[in-house]
Amino acid sequence: MDVKVFPTKLEMGAAAAKVGAEVIRDRLASSGEANIILATGASQFEMLAALLAEPSIDWGKVNCFHLDEYVGISIEHPASFRRYLKERFVDQLSTPPKSFHFIDGESDASAECDRLGKLIAGVSIDVAFVGIGENGHLAFNDPPADFETEVPYLVVQLDDECRQQQFGEGWFGSFDSVPETAISMSVKQILKSQHIVCTVPDERKSTAVAAAVKGSVTNVVPASILQTHEQTVLFIDEPAASKM
Repeated sequence: MDVKVFPTKLEMGAAAAKVGAEVIRDRLASSGEANIILATGASQFEMLAALLAEPSIDWGKVNCFHLDEYVGISIEHPASFRRYLKERFVDQLSTPPKSFHFIDGESDASAECDRLGKLIAGVSIDVAFVGIGENGHLAFNDPPADFETEVPYLVVQLDDECRQQQFGEGWFGSFDSVPETAISMSVKQILKSQHIVCTVPDERKSTAVAAAVKGSVTNVVPASILQTHEQTVLFIDEPAASKM
């Protein structure tokens, strides 16, 4: 894992987007099509804005996969990750992506995992844009995460620390209204990506970042698994790096 620290969130996001965009451009040049994974949440604000501004990307040749979504949340809900990606990314593009495989958390969760698993099966992901949670989660794989499952998507239980983070970031009106389950891309599926761009700002993530970077690889700190992926670059701001 390569770790890069920046003074501000804006610089962090711009640098992360630049690296990811270069992977996409290279893949488009070599094969005419690219496949990416997009995350959501407050940690991705600056990176996504910068990625949209990156030049010379034909998004009409890019297939996008959605990382995770709450179970039981409608697309109209302020916390909906489908809504987030639609408003903050898809609707901002002059040319829509070739495909965008949103996770529908309102449908039968098990069937939705099967549907998404079939869509991503055999697809070579060029770059996954991800973050790290305050509890060290990767996607919605909270500790202790399942490092062994081969299924691409699975239904997961959200722990209280994860749910508190979502409430604390202002996505929900109360802690009790935060869903207890979600659909998440699995750890092994994320690690199949050729490149991983991980963007993590803020001091509140500093303990998780230090454990993920400096600690042992353990499912109690799910993001620590990124240490095993040779093409992972972690972009953090100085507050997020403060405990390393």
